Amino acid sequence: MYNLSISGVAGLIVLLLLKFAAGLPLWGAFPAGLIVFAGCFYLISRLIMKKVMTIMESATKDLQANPPRIEKGIKTLLTAMKYGPWQIYVTGQLNAQIGMIYYMKRDFSNAFPYLEKAFFKNWVAMGMLGISYMKRQKKDKMKETFEKALQASPKEGLLWNLYAYCLAEGGDTERAQEVLNRGLKKLPGEEKLTANLEAISNGKKMKMRVYGDLWFQFHLESVGAIQKHQMEAMGGMRRRTVRR
Repeated sequence: MYNLSISGVAGLIVLLLLKFAAGLPLWGAFPAGLIVFAGCFYLISRLIMKKVMTIMESATKDLQANPPRIEKGIKTLLTAMKYGPWQIYVTGQLNAQIGMIYYMKRDFSNAFPYLEKAFFKNWVAMGMLGISYMKRQKKDKMKETFEKALQASPKEGLLWNLYAYCLAEGGDTERAQEVLNRGLKKLPGEEKLTANLEAISNGKKMKMRVYGDLWFQFHLESVGAIQKHQMEAMGGMRRRTVRR
């Protein structure tokens, strides 16, 4: 990573100058070198992230246009990849965004390679990747992906429920109950986790539609159910507009 290398070299130069040119002992020169390293790293990080955010804002305008200019938005996001070598996690964050865009438009084949390289702290992208592995009959990879996502985002109730749902869909209801119990240890009293644990313990299907759009974005419902949900949401928006 260029930022780390440049900052490290700058800090080392200051340390060596203070030690050999100014005659300071190593313990005396080290704090100054560390300050220069931290300062350079911070400034370069700010500069790079500002450039990345500008590109992402431009892409967002295309994605939110009516109609959405999806391919143009993705191409814009791809231009930010050049900053990946400069700053840690930039490439992973961009891969997550692009993978999610493709996934939500049901272009699963194009979404998959981006989701595989997504930033592990983006739990939505990791959830989509876990589902992709499930659909490819790669249960071990699915479990590995969800476990990694939960380590980074243990307070996301939907993520625990999503993992359990995928396990239950694969016939592993016992493991699904274990996951829900683990989730309740992280989120004591969480109603949706409790309700789904009770449902699955009684041999019933988990209720995921209570999450609304957050659930439907994972495309685990039929196309007809998703379209019905979207129509109902639009109807609700119209009613709220009329009341105003």
